[in-house]
Amino acid sequence: MVVTQGTQAKLVLITFSLLGLMLGHAWAAELPKETVLPLALATKAAHAAVDKCLTDGYRVSVTVVDQGGNIRAVLRQDGAGPHTIDSSRKKAYTSASMKEPTAKLAELVAKMPIVQGLQHMNDHMLLLGGGLPITIDGQVVGGIGVGGAPGGHLDTACAQAGLNSIGVTAKAEAEK
Repeated sequence: MVVTQGTQAKLVLITFSLLGLMLGHAWAAELPKETVLPLALATKAAHAAVDKCLTDGYRVSVTVVDQGGNIRAVLRQDGAGPHTIDSSRKKAYTSASMKEPTAKLAELVAKMPIVQGLQHMNDHMLLLGGGLPITIDGQVVGGIGVGGAPGGHLDTACAQAGLNSIGVTAKAEAEK
């Protein structure tokens, strides 16, 4: 068989194409799989948290973020203070980022002054009760934060109601 330059070039091109496909497939197989927080669950949790606080007589804001701290849902109840939007967002961000309830982190800082720097890690952190991580299939996929009730424990109860509505148990609740 006579191999011409054109045929040889085609064989080289086919060989490199196949090699590229095989390597591409090997790299793709190594990509991590990650659970995401669907918008439907984020909004359901936010509505349930606002409803719980309203039933209890508190006008609050609720923010739900994904694992990267990106906002998925925000609700501000009629009559809630303007500051409640920022506090709920920061609590949600903190609980998602640190993978812990914000009340637990606030207690840690109070008990161990050496870790007070946690509250100043960045401008998005807020170590007050009312933020809970959202864990699905063992992976933290976001956080929910509530701001505006007269006490962090009340904000936390509303955040927990939001998690309950989507079938998620907060880490703080699981430890009781």
